[in-house]
Amino acid sequence: MKQVCVCVVCCLMCLTTWAQKTFWASKIVAFSSEYADTKTTKEYRAVQVLGKPNKLPQIGYSACAWQPLTQDNSLQEEYVIVSFDTLMPIRQIAIAENFGQGCITRIDAFDERFQIKPIWSNNASPSGETGKMLNIILNQVTSFKVKSIRVSLNTAKVKGWNQIDAIGISQSSIPITATINLAKNLPTKIVKENLGKGVNSEYKEIAPVISQDGKTLYFTRWLHPRNLGELKNQDIWYAELQANGTWGQAKQFPQPINNDLHNAVCGISLDGKKILLSNIYLQDGSMTKGVSLAQRITNEAWTFPMPLNIKNFDNLSEYSEYSLSPNSKILILTALLKNTEGNKDIYVSFLQDNNSWSEPINLGSKVNTAEDESTPFLAADTKTLYFSSKGWSGYGNNDIFVTRRLDDTWQRWSEPENLGPLINTPAWDGYFSLSANGDYGYICSEENSLGQEDIFRFTLPQSIKPEAVIQLTGGVFSATDKQPLQAQIKIQAESENDTVCFTYDPSEGNYKVMLSTKKKYTVSASKKGYLTSVETLDFTTDEAYKEVKKDIFIFPMKAGERTILKSILFDQSKFDLLPESYNELNALVAVMRENQGLEIMLEGHTDNQGDWNANLQLSQQRVQAVRKYLVAHGIAERRIQIQGYGPSRPIASNNSEDKRKLNRRVEVLVVKE
Repeated sequence: MKQVCVCVVCCLMCLTTWAQKTFWASKIVAFSSEYADTKTTKEYRAVQVLGKPNKLPQIGYSACAWQPLTQDNSLQEEYVIVSFDTLMPIRQIAIAENFGQGCITRIDAFDERFQIKPIWSNNASPSGETGKMLNIILNQVTSFKVKSIRVSLNTAKVKGWNQIDAIGISQSSIPITATINLAKNLPTKIVKENLGKGVNSEYKEIAPVISQDGKTLYFTRWLHPRNLGELKNQDIWYAELQANGTWGQAKQFPQPINNDLHNAVCGISLDGKKILLSNIYLQDGSMTKGVSLAQRITNEAWTFPMPLNIKNFDNLSEYSEYSLSPNSKILILTALLKNTEGNKDIYVSFLQDNNSWSEPINLGSKVNTAEDESTPFLAADTKTLYFSSKGWSGYGNNDIFVTRRLDDTWQRWSEPENLGPLINTPAWDGYFSLSANGDYGYICSEENSLGQEDIFRFTLPQSIKPEAVIQLTGGVFSATDKQPLQAQIKIQAESENDTVCFTYDPSEGNYKVMLSTKKKYTVSASKKGYLTSVETLDFTTDEAYKEVKKDIFIFPMKAGERTILKSILFDQSKFDLLPESYNELNALVAVMRENQGLEIMLEGHTDNQGDWNANLQLSQQRVQAVRKYLVAHGIAERRIQIQGYGPSRPIASNNSEDKRKLNRRVEVLVVKE
């Protein structure tokens, strides 16, 4: 009996949830007409009526709504028929009339056998409202299951264009409303801090791009008297954060980064040595559509910007915006391409081995709408994307949203979340930027400005922060004389196909890499004539941004030199190799294959815990296991000597477990070069 009661309660809970839920149209069955011309793609088409409202609770004209082909048409009834993902009796129909409201004359339902069932008719005169949510609430739930809904219009009733944003059904008598998908747990107060006179002026400061370390702000200044050219078009400026937390006086970028035309910075590399610029620079001083990259020569000088070669990038729009990932290998861009969802969409392109860029991939309808998407910003985690759009329900002309990538296809994204009315305004909002630590968000706004638009920053609420990252930085050095060395660095996340490879050049300063938290990495440095160094870095317990300095020391391949295999691991009192050891052993295999004359001795060591003879035998067994692995991977056994020393050669005291760990090791001694 108790089990039956539990089942009844569960069923009642499910029915209650079902009754309260709104189901939005998911498929177009038929329609009378849809607006289209030579300049549109999916804008105003019948498919725009699918899904939840894109415009409401705001009202007004939108490309994200169905619009019949003609207006003021008294000769033809317009209609759209939609179906839903569910089949159920209904109590309510909601129609989001975002523009030209008042021309709906009839609503019909179709049952499972596609028999038409009249629901509502309207002969009343229009109310004169621009738009609203029309809620048709029945006296009781229908006696049949609804398969489809037909909405009929007489467009002659309301002059001008008539649009429908969405169609929903429910079993509830509570009126369906359109809502804004707000980011969760937003604070009740956000202070937008004007960056002050060092950055802002009486002129327009827009398009901020903050460096990953948060210490340099790049931005565009418009109509300033010092801008180049007679028209004082947009020039690029930058300001540096001072020791007291204020921003220093802004400095103007030199030529050729600035010229007489509109100039704008789109992104900056992690090391600050590459700058992404809007447009393609031509030698005669003119520019064309596209994007360019310049490299720093000195603190005050840059190379001439060179165009990025993006495969099949034929932007039909006059405008485009770009965002560069910290490793300079992922390019986020907006463009009007042939596969657009309508107007400008957001795409991703990847750097190829030949320094060209892959054909842009549309991020899909989870992000893009029939309206313009603009000013994208990819956070340091390369998963969190901020962008501006009026194709999602919001507070103003354009609002800023955040979405998160769900897999490596770049096609699956979380539903965009509005950053809320404390960040977004009734005006146009965009150009969001933040540094790697995610502490402050940077935007431009006219509210509380010193003149026209100014740049502001605000403390970023936790719920809209990207995932925390680790900034790994350092150099590669000779273990014998500590001199810096050019070397190949490889960083690989364990249990994932996530690898970063690059050449470290000491003349360019420390390497800098962004890594995800909550992961373990293998870091290796290799150079011809040196033994490869492999180490494991464990960030699995890290949940906040931090900077880690990691210098790598490699030993020359000379007779008598020895190095510790730091990643060779065994279970307590065992000699079976653990999988975590394989990366370092594979690196040793590669070195020995490349250097056929190299002969080594593997030396095993233990701590002093337990029986001396047992430890001696264990150290011998462990180096035997390492040799066996190398031989199994093609290295001749004659090139590998082994020797177990047990606890006889400690490199640290055995007074604590941390010290004893240092003594439990396998070393490689170069016997012959």
